[in-house]
Amino acid sequence: MNKQLLVIVGETASGKTALALELAQRLNGEIICADSWTVRRGVNIGTAKPSTKEQAMVPHHLLDIVEPCQDFTAAVFKDLANEAITDISNRGKLPIMVGGTGLYIDSVLYDYSFLPAGDRGLRKELNQLSIKQLLQKINNLELDAGEVDVRNKRRLIRLIETNGARPQHSRLREHTLIIGLKTERQELKRRIEQRIDRMLAAGLESEVRELAERYGWDSEVLKGVGYAQWRGYFAGTESLQNVRQKIIKATNDLAKRQRTWFKRNNSIHWFTTPVNLAEVVEFCTTNL
Repeated sequence: MNKQLLVIVGETASGKTALALELAQRLNGEIICADSWTVRRGVNIGTAKPSTKEQAMVPHHLLDIVEPCQDFTAAVFKDLANEAITDISNRGKLPIMVGGTGLYIDSVLYDYSFLPAGDRGLRKELNQLSIKQLLQKINNLELDAGEVDVRNKRRLIRLIETNGARPQHSRLREHTLIIGLKTERQELKRRIEQRIDRMLAAGLESEVRELAERYGWDSEVLKGVGYAQWRGYFAGTESLQNVRQKIIKATNDLAKRQRTWFKRNNSIHWFTTPVNLAEVVEFCTTNL
């Protein structure tokens, strides 16, 4: 039988972390982070990873579990998240999964059966192609890009590797309550700008420089939002202000993709931010 699970989803900068901390303390819970970047060590500022203080307040799981350039997939996340859910539940606590990486979250909620890993030789060959060339190849193979993010090179490569096949999934797992945070668009944009300014003040430039020097610009860790946008700056071709604007745009684009992903899920119970905490607590205790 599935254990009870509370899930908090929403766009980046919508306040998921703060709500998760409050609910974990009030509902005797522990947090499972469902984020494709915070699983990596060394990327702290640019990912808005929960701070040391926040992690001390409530136990967090699946943070800093792989090296910056180590392979990590949604299939691996699913297995580790399910292990964490069982562990937390067996100790009498409530598992609270929180994040904005839709595929990671849905892999647990809908028990995705992932396709086998692709051929490394083919992947290396496809990695040499541009996004435009990959899209042309997909068109030539008559594959349906469907809901694939056509700006994400990894997703396009995976579509070709699997010949257009999709992971299979089941119905929503039992004993699961999903909360979504909905933020007015202009307010979210304001929050995103404020968050990026805090990152810059906290030393994001130094964090990126250290990663670039250690792993190189073609490494996986420097492909993320908040990291990839610095390359021109360190090459001396862009100003810091340009970098800031690029990160803001990339983050807003990410929020739009997250919004589109979660909007399809009719099992999410939406709360408009700023949330009424007492209302959310009552909703959770009544429905879990």
